[in-house]
Amino acid sequence: MINDLWYKSALVYCLSVATFMDCDGDGCGDFEGLTRRLDYLNGLGVTTVWLMPFQTSPGRDNGYDVSDYYNVDPRFGTLGDFVEFTHAAAQRGMRVLIDLVVNHTSDQHPWFQSARSDPDSKYRDWYVWADKKPANADDGVVFPGVQKSTWDFDKVAKRWYFHRFYDFQPDLNTANPFVQAEILKIMGFWTQLGVSGFRMDAVPFVISTKGAGVRHPKQQFDMLRSFRELLQWRQGDAIILGEANVLPKTDMHYFGDEGERLHMMFNFQVNQNLFYALATGETGPLVDALVATRERPSTSQWGMFLRNHDELDLGRLTKAQRQRVFDAFGPDKSMQLYDRGIRRRLAPMLGGDRRRLELAYSLMLTLPGTPVLRYGDEIGMGDDLSLPERNCARTPMQWSTEPHGGFTKSDQPVMPVIDSGPYGFEHVNVAAQRRDPDSLLNWMERVIRMRKELPEVGLGDFTVVKQACAQVLVMRYDWRNNAVVFVHNLSADPIELELKTRDLGAECDTLVNVLSEAHSHADRRGRHCFLLEPYGYRWFRAGGLDYILKRSVV
Repeated sequence: MINDLWYKSALVYCLSVATFMDCDGDGCGDFEGLTRRLDYLNGLGVTTVWLMPFQTSPGRDNGYDVSDYYNVDPRFGTLGDFVEFTHAAAQRGMRVLIDLVVNHTSDQHPWFQSARSDPDSKYRDWYVWADKKPANADDGVVFPGVQKSTWDFDKVAKRWYFHRFYDFQPDLNTANPFVQAEILKIMGFWTQLGVSGFRMDAVPFVISTKGAGVRHPKQQFDMLRSFRELLQWRQGDAIILGEANVLPKTDMHYFGDEGERLHMMFNFQVNQNLFYALATGETGPLVDALVATRERPSTSQWGMFLRNHDELDLGRLTKAQRQRVFDAFGPDKSMQLYDRGIRRRLAPMLGGDRRRLELAYSLMLTLPGTPVLRYGDEIGMGDDLSLPERNCARTPMQWSTEPHGGFTKSDQPVMPVIDSGPYGFEHVNVAAQRRDPDSLLNWMERVIRMRKELPEVGLGDFTVVKQACAQVLVMRYDWRNNAVVFVHNLSADPIELELKTRDLGAECDTLVNVLSEAHSHADRRGRHCFLLEPYGYRWFRAGGLDYILKRSVV
């Protein structure tokens, strides 16, 4: 059974083929370059590679404007190169997830071109049309300040078409059974080529009813069940990781009461409150978010992350909370995006402070779920705020001090490499950090390896342990008669902490530190007392030291 739940013990690494490694020297990353870097990812401890869109696309939205779901964009290689990549990953025991972008297509997709040019085309009803501009056309835009409407007039069709995102991304009419059948066909195609699952983009919009007459969209949750059933038939252990920034009260609708819908979802509720905690040192809202998202079927899992390829969305925080995060991590308007988020990478958000970076990653790795790491974050890459919108955090991977960070030999990279300032490739790169035993990269390798030895986090139940300090988060996990305890100080000040064994658990007389030799033994009054340094953290295994040592030998 645990084999079937591989995603609960995974370490997911998200990357864009375009900006990871260029092998043929044309300035754009490709599958051959990615395949050559698999040993690096394997050494880091990555078990699952999540690829951002790589299918054929005009490239107006980083590949999220797909024009052919059944092919690889020629810039990245061929289908043969993709299969070589998935085969090479499988040889190293690594799985591959790919983006499934089926809420919309590119306006250059043959389906849309046929639909707009011929009223009798079989693809006409694959999109959402209106004879006149709907009264609510300006409501519900996803990109405020950039996007003005969700409806635009098509001069060829002489009708209005619906687009939840940019105007060059017409929405598919996903309520159409023929569209649903095509989505299943797309999923089946890629699983046959070695894919272990999909990160489904914009799930609430995919399953929502659409149309000019729809005032209150309904979620067609049964669609998720049909997607999952296809995977169960085609490849029993393939999964769907959903992007659904929804309220906790609707989580179970996406997972399904029996876990029959999505296998995984990103936990946006915890993510936003985690950044509030990092900004303020207040753990209360984070604890509330953990409790609110605790309920889920036994086969379901959360994806825990810090930063991703989009902006840091703070839309679920209160206005006052959001402002405090803005003040701490994105005070300048150029750092903010869409009136709701911050478009920076993690390292510059935290001022490059190694203590705070370690704290943040320690939290991500020990919160209840599967950790999802963004490419380049393991070396503390920065951002380029001169680039538009989200592109500032999508710059090429920095491999070495060679020109363009070793990403390409071309003088025209697909996107500018950061080449100046404290986050320039001459200061932040993989090669230099590999040689430095105290680098962020080597620290990440060590903690990831240890996290993989603590299955309690991904498979067990958690308890937030009561203690007196509001700036400290203490969590315990239990699984198969084993327990682990994690302690995090979110304050910039040192804190003397007292933990009572009656709160931690009777078997916690000895807490064995799995990251150092700083073990803790309860005193005669049943207390663990220790000093937490600013932004300090501890990873403990509960139980007697002799037992722990014997267990590690076995």
